[in-house]
Amino acid sequence: MSGYFALLRDPVVARPFVASVVARIPIATAPLGLVLLVRTARDNYTLAGIVTGLFAVGLAVGSPLWGRAMDRIGQPRVLIPAASVSGLFLLLLTGATVWTAVPAAVLPVLAVLAGAAFPPLSPAMRSTWRVVVTSERGRRRGYALDAAAVETIFVGGPLLLSVLLLLGVAPLPLLVTVVLLVGGTLVYARSPGARRVRPQPVGAGGHGAGAALLHSPGFVLLLTVMAVMSVGFGILDVSMAGLAEHLLGSADRLGVLFAPIAGGSAIGGLLYGSRDWRSPDRRRLLVTLTLFGSLLFTVAFAAGEGIPLVVLLVVLFFTGLFISPNLIAAQGLVDLLAPGHRLGEAQAWLSTAITAGAAVGNAVAGILLDLAGARTALGVAATAVVSAAAVCLLAQRTWAARQSDPVPVH
Repeated sequence: MSGYFALLRDPVVARPFVASVVARIPIATAPLGLVLLVRTARDNYTLAGIVTGLFAVGLAVGSPLWGRAMDRIGQPRVLIPAASVSGLFLLLLTGATVWTAVPAAVLPVLAVLAGAAFPPLSPAMRSTWRVVVTSERGRRRGYALDAAAVETIFVGGPLLLSVLLLLGVAPLPLLVTVVLLVGGTLVYARSPGARRVRPQPVGAGGHGAGAALLHSPGFVLLLTVMAVMSVGFGILDVSMAGLAEHLLGSADRLGVLFAPIAGGSAIGGLLYGSRDWRSPDRRRLLVTLTLFGSLLFTVAFAAGEGIPLVVLLVVLFFTGLFISPNLIAAQGLVDLLAPGHRLGEAQAWLSTAITAGAAVGNAVAGILLDLAGARTALGVAATAVVSAAAVCLLAQRTWAARQSDPVPVH
């Protein structure tokens, strides 16, 4: 861990990183907070699902646009206005939900606008790591630290929400979410580390290359791999709730099952980042995807009747070890496949692929749970991840060629 502590002792590194973590807590608290508030104020689960789903749709659509804007005009000019606008729409959505005289049809509109304005903080922090950490080894540790922090967010966010709900003020979780989003983004954007990131010149090819990213077979293959993997991850998330209800008697005890896999992912990311790897990112991604999918099949087996709960928890932990390394390897491939002046947008497209895949997985999981139960849903999740590994295998030659021939600038 000494390498990670060395990074965090440098204020130029620590300040933007900590601020970005705070600003990204709303990624976990906003959707869940919306579900709980709409359910409480409007007593309508269907409306809650629509509002949360459209928030995710807006997030997926807006992220690449903000990422491209960051590449062109810099981070502070994009992040501060985006966070402010997203926070404003979240406040309006909170007020419109509580004030029941507002028509229900208004809520989905405000939700999609809040999601579309949400600032792309993960791509932004990825760019900052490249600037404030000069050594390749230190940068890789920074990426691993960031991935571990994201896993912590998805565990800590719901816990924070639970504490706030104990105070009995239904809108409070979303109000705190807005404060974290806007305040964390302001601190991040004003930090010396983030201000070191400068827009890169387009180069001799002209202005854009907007189409170059999505016209690159290697880049599209990477988005496909991560989207298919995320379908499996989305199914896994919802299946865990069904599994908790089946094995533990209540979906409210989801944390018992989610903690080992999330903890394993955080530890796996830190272990991955501490190693000096000789193999390229493309091969490591193939290995981690294959192991992740294979272990998910084991999770489905361990969830059967008569299997001790402790066995399932151990398998979940080892499965989690390979989640964060997938993301770290994929982000490394983005840096190789995208032109230098479009890295922010490229990383945002990766986030969009992951978000969209997970949203599809969430929807599919609900159907699977109703029709066949949690074990079948887990088996389908494993199949999706193994399918992603198969696409990854087919993409190896294309990626190997693109490493020496980056995406052209048109």
